[in-house]
Formats: sequence, C-alpha cells, structure tokens
Amino acid sequence: MPAAPLKFAYWVPNVSGGLVTSRIEQRTDWGYDYNRELAVLAENNGFDYALSQVRYMASYGAEYQHESTSFSLALLLATQRLKVIAAVHPGLWHPGVLAKLGATADHLSHGRFAVNVVSGWFKGEFTALGEPWLEHDERYRRSEEFIRALRQIWTEDHTELAGDFYRLRDFSLKPKPLNTPERPHPEIFQGGNSTAARQMAGRVSDWYFSNGKDFDGVVEQIADVRASAEQAGRRAPKFGLNGFLIARDTEAEARDTLREIVAQADSEAVEGFGAAVKQAGRSTADGKGMWQDSSFEDLVQYNDGFRTGLIGTPEQIAERIVAYKKLGVDLFLLGFLHYHEEVEYFGKRVLPLVRELEAQLPDTQEESVPAHV
Repeated sequence: MPAAPLKFAYWVPNVSGGLVTSRIEQRTDWGYDYNRELAVLAENNGFDYALSQVRYMASYGAEYQHESTSFSLALLLATQRLKVIAAVHPGLWHPGVLAKLGATADHLSHGRFAVNVVSGWFKGEFTALGEPWLEHDERYRRSEEFIRALRQIWTEDHTELAGDFYRLRDFSLKPKPLNTPERPHPEIFQGGNSTAARQMAGRVSDWYFSNGKDFDGVVEQIADVRASAEQAGRRAPKFGLNGFLIARDTEAEARDTLREIVAQADSEAVEGFGAAVKQAGRSTADGKGMWQDSSFEDLVQYNDGFRTGLIGTPEQIAERIVAYKKLGVDLFLLGFLHYHEEVEYFGKRVLPLVRELEAQLPDTQEESVPAHV
C-alpha cells in the first residue's frame, strides 16, 4: 500500500525572540494576533500540526512567553483543520489535571488537541517554582509514568495507579476526549535524544520528536526507538524531526541568510542556553543526551535545527526532505526566520515538489504489530 504522506508541523512562536537566538531581523511576533493569522496561513499551506512551546520564566533570549495549553486552545478555536500540540512538563502538571484540560480542549476542537511531554532541561524553572530537580533518567521515569497515567485516564473508566511519582485512586474522567478512527485519544508526543528518552518512546509514546539530525543520526535514533518498541511488544511510535528551514530562490541566498543569522547571534544568550542544556543532560551515562555534542552554531537554533540541512532552493530542500522520509521520518517540525512569508513560500514552492517526489516512491507495507501499552 502507498506510504502515508509526510506530515508537517511548525513551532508556534509564542515565546519572544523568534526561533533563532540572533539579533538578525525576524519578522515574527510572539503575540496572539500574529499567531492566529499564522495558524490560518499554515493550515492553508499544507501544515498538519502546530507545536506551542513552553517556558515558564524569562531566559536566554526569551524574555516573554505565553503559556502553551491556553495558547494552543486559542489557536484550535481559530482554525478548522490544524492540530495543535501543547508542550507540558511533568513535575509542574499533574496528569489528572492535564487529562481534564485535554478532554475539554479535544471536544471544543473536534478532536484536534495533542500534547508534547517535555521531561525538562531548564533547572532554573523548577527551582524558581520550588519544585525538585530530578536527575536526568529520573525525569524520564517520571515522564513515562505521567504518560501511562494520562493514557489510562483518557481510555479507561476507573484509573488506579500507585506509582513512584503519581498516585490515582478510582479516578474517573467524564467526558473523555474523542475516540476517532484516526486516534483513540489525543496524540502523545515526546522529545529527547538520550537512551532513556528513546527507550521511553518505544514503550509509551505515539510520536518521538528528535532534535535536528543528519541522515546517520536519524538512522541511529529510529533503530533504537523501534528496538525499544519491539521489546515492549507494541507498534513503534512515529518519528518527527526538527529542522530550521531556509528556502530561497538560489542556494547562495539561503546560505547567506544562515551565515548572517550566526554572525549576529546573541552570544551571551546562546552560551547561557548551552550551559543550561548541557548541564541538564550531562548525567547520561553514555553521552547521548540532548545537545551534548552541539556546537555554538547549532545552538543558535535552540533545537539543532540547522543540522537537518533544510537550507537551499525549493528543489534541494524537497529532495532532502524525501530522503529523510526514506529513512523513516514521518513528520517535520519546522522553524522559520520570517514566519508569515516563509510558511506561504513553503506551501507554494516546496510542498508541491515534496508531494511529486513522494508519488514516485515505491509502495510500502505498514507494520502489523498491534499497539498497546
């Protein structure tokens, strides 16, 4: 059967400073009016999802930020088809409270709500709020328990959980979120590059988000996540890849834009962010934590988006996107310098080429392993 078409998501710029930590002009805005227009523009230019990011306090070039779940609901109500993924932190959210919010948002949006479970990299946010900062692998253990609780609340009549982090006693949620042919409950995304993140994704998540990676990095991560899923006896999660897209009429223009972004980087903010995130993953035993091998240039786009290499002409970018699809990528999570203009350029100039190339791919058989947790 034909492989499912690639899906595309964009980072919602609900945090000030844009998607690169640079003083270069970014014709984007973190406010709601700009983002409402962007959401409509994105769903009319081929985007399937939007991801509302979250920071709870000012940091590293992000002086202002709107909270992710409320912002996501506002974008859902402003659109017709776009699915919106709200980033949430276990440790700052209780799964039962989030499950209640998610069920309401799912009904209001007719089944378009999703969550991205973020295990946490910013120690200062937790300590400023008086919450304990767990060691790296413990944060992922908590996230796994959070996801198991969330899914059980959304799909079962009575939830019982005696966990290390959460305890639920005969908890019942009504109404539950919508159960549609496309998904039995709101989709659960997670990120992370570490071994703990990959193993957790295989055991419990619907989608695994990777930081920007080249082809070899993607192959390694997909293999690890699929092996974890197979060991757990469930279908592997789908794979999403972060990328900062710079599409221009000529390759020289695109490369010049990248050089200018890096040349005007806010060095103090980039270095502060780099110190924070490398500290967060430093406790991984095998050195596979997020950002552990990121260079200064990589960190200017704070999820290593330049590494994916989506920089050049529409033709070059479309070919690279489809090459990633052949390796197993199901979705691209994209950031842009000037959102309104570049989202429209992507929809008109890049996406049609991607669809043409996808149509030339051989048919593939879907996996038949049943999904369960």
